Amino acid sequence: MTNNLTPDELEAMLDRAAKRGAKEALRSVGLNDEDASGDIRELRNLLDTYRETRKGVWSTIVKFLTVAVLTFIATSVWMELGNNK
Repeated sequence: MTNNLTPDELEAMLDRAAKRGAKEALRSVGLNDEDASGDIRELRNLLDTYRETRKGVWSTIVKFLTVAVLTFIATSVWMELGNNK
């Protein structure tokens, strides 16, 4: 028994299967209700906040290390000048 599908029938069948698969994937991760779009926005905001915080932390660490090195240099120079008197 051979069933020859037309391109339109095949496309419609694939479209239905894709929609079912997408719905199942969303359901399996808990994003199949009316709150899903809000949940996605919250996740994106959380990710953006995390990225900004991470940049801020690295910036703070670099500033701290820079100040520490400059403080060490200034202290060394001050001590050397104090010993020359």
